[in-house]
This record gives sequence, structure tokens and C-alpha cells, in this order.
Amino acid sequence: MATENRARADAQGHDHGHHHRDVSGGWLRPAVFGAMDGLVTNVSLIAGVGGGGGTAHTIVLTGLAGLAAGACSMAAGEYVSVSSQNELILAEVNKERLELENNAAAEQAELATMLRARGVSAATARQAAAEISAHPEKALAVHALEELGVDPGELPSPVVAAGASLASFAVGAVIPLAPYLAGLHLLGVALGLAAVAAIAGGGMVARLTDRARGPAARGPAARGPAARGPAARGGPG
Repeated sequence: MATENRARADAQGHDHGHHHRDVSGGWLRPAVFGAMDGLVTNVSLIAGVGGGGGTAHTIVLTGLAGLAAGACSMAAGEYVSVSSQNELILAEVNKERLELENNAAAEQAELATMLRARGVSAATARQAAAEISAHPEKALAVHALEELGVDPGELPSPVVAAGASLASFAVGAVIPLAPYLAGLHLLGVALGLAAVAAIAGGGMVARLTDRARGPAARGPAARGPAARGPAARGGPG
């Protein structure tokens, strides 16, 4: 009956156009971070080499080297980071599994207490805790969500995080390099293109997260080449 009710509720939700985006896949943070990092890192390299009198050939080689090294480094870092975080979470989940196996009554009472803290009446909390505890895997999921704040079945993928970071870094890094690859050997064009890309990236994130575009666009732009802060203006503000 519960399954039928849930399916009916889901169907009604879809009928009314109510749906949510995937927020647990672990791709948005590394993608945004990778793109901004690639953009700022490579535009800094290009500005440094170009400002130092480097030839267009040297600038292109430097930019491509920065792109390859940065993208691989970011991908490796994201993979190791997310994998380590998942391993830590699973270790805590396994600890909770052992508690459920060895101290079932105490864990059931703990679950009832947590439900009461959420505003459920004592009788309903005890009944719900007993019904949930009758299914070990469901009980484990509920305890993990309540105590650890995670769903063991919805952990971010290290492969997705690494791929998103690698691809977005490469995209960000190639933007300030594009004018030189196209034969337009003007440092100002590269810097201007990077600034526009930073603002556009902020707008895209704002659209994705349904935030107001102004503050979101100003955030990445403030880290772009057009707004380096007091140091870029030659002194304190």
C-alpha cells in the first residue's frame, strides 16, 4: 500500500511538473571550480609570459602546457578527494551497521528519540522506529541520514567529479589561449575574452542555481583578469 501511495504521489508530482535536478552526483562543484581555476590560471600564465616579452609561439606552448598539467592535476585531485571522502563515510556507515546488529534495541530507541526531536509524537515515534527497524537496510539508511547527514546510496561519484573537473578546467584554460591559436597575437584580446568568460560563467551558474544573476556574475568576475583587486591597481585601496 505504501508503495502504491508513493507511486501515486510521484505520478501526481510529475503531472504538476514538479521535479528536482540531480544534486548528489558531485559534478557541479568540481565543474565550476575547474572552469574558474583553468581560466584564471592560464590567463595568468599568458599575461606573465606575454607581459615579459615572450613570443606568440612561447605563449601558445605555455598555455597548452598549463592546460594539460592543470586539467590532469585537477582531475587526479578530485578523484582522490571524493574517493577518500566516500571511504570515510562508508566506514562510519559500517560502524552504524555493527551497532544495529549488536545493539538493535538501543538503536531503535535512539531512532524513536530522533523522530520525537523532529516533532513526532511519542507513540507514533515508537511505532515508526519499530517498523523501520524491522528492515535492517532501511534502518541503516535512516540512521545514516539522521546521524551522519548522508544517504549511503547517493554518494558522489569520484569518476564524475574527476571528469567534470578535467573537462571544465580544459574549457576554462583554452579561452584566453583561443586568440593566439586563431592567429590573433594580442594580449589585450586574451585578457578581455577571459574577463567576458568569467562574467558569462557567473551568469550560467546563477541560471543553474536560480540565483539573482548580478551577485553571482560578480563573484567569478572578481576573480577574473579584469578585477584583480588593489594589488593589480598598483597599491592598497
